[in-house]
Amino acid sequence: MTPPRPKRFKIVADGQAEAPLRRYWWLLPLWLLSLLLVAWLAHSTSGSSAGALQDRQALAKAQQQIEQLTRQQATAQASDRISRAALTDVQASLAEREEEIAGLRADVAFYERLVGSTSQRKGLNAHSVEFSQEAAGSWHYTVVLTQNLNRGAISQGQMRFSVEGVKDGKLTTVSWDELHQRQGVAGQAYSFRYFQQLDGSVMLPADFTPQRVRVSLSGSGGNTVQTFDWKLASGARGG
Repeated sequence: MTPPRPKRFKIVADGQAEAPLRRYWWLLPLWLLSLLLVAWLAHSTSGSSAGALQDRQALAKAQQQIEQLTRQQATAQASDRISRAALTDVQASLAEREEEIAGLRADVAFYERLVGSTSQRKGLNAHSVEFSQEAAGSWHYTVVLTQNLNRGAISQGQMRFSVEGVKDGKLTTVSWDELHQRQGVAGQAYSFRYFQQLDGSVMLPADFTPQRVRVSLSGSGGNTVQTFDWKLASGARGG
C-alpha cells in the first residue's frame, strides 16, 4: 500500500497567517533601543577622544610654560650671581681707594707739618723706624726719612741699620749683612725732596733679644747716625 504523499499546501483559517509576526513584535523596540545605544556609544567615544586631545594639548602647553619659567629663573640666578660678584669687586675696590686716600691724607698732613712755616728746620734724618714680625719669622721694617732744611734740594744716598741686643748673656750687634744673611749687601737707596718711606724685611738670630736700632744714612744730604729704642720701634713686641 503506497503511503500518502505529504500535502504541499496547508489550509488555515483566516487571520492565522499573521500569528508568527505578532509573536515577535516586542523585538522591534529592543532593536530600536540597540540602535540608539550604538549611536550614543559612538558619540561618547568621539567626545572622549576630543577631550583627551584637549587634555594632551593643555599638558604640553603647561610643560612649555614650566620650561620657559625654569630658563628664566636660571637666567635670573646667574645674573644675580654676576651682580653680587661685581658688587663685591666694587666694594673691595672702593675699600682700597679709601685706604689709599687715607694714606695720601696722612702724607699731606705729614708734609704740611714738615714744611709748614712753624715746623722746625732739619737736615737729612730718620724721622721714624717701625718693625713688625711676619708669619715666616722675619721682621718687616719701615723707615721714614725726612729733610726740610734745603727746600727744593734732592737728598740721595743709601740707608743701612744694625740691631743691638743680647745673645747668650752678651751684648751683640747684628750687622746689616747678618740681618740679610749674606755678605756684601748694598744699602737701601733713597732719593727724595722732603720725605720718603723705605720698606723691607730682615731676619734676627735665634735667642737674640733686640734692644736698639742704629740707622745710618750716607749720601748727598750728608751722613748721619741715629739710634731708636727697639720697644718703641716694634710696639713693645720685640725681644
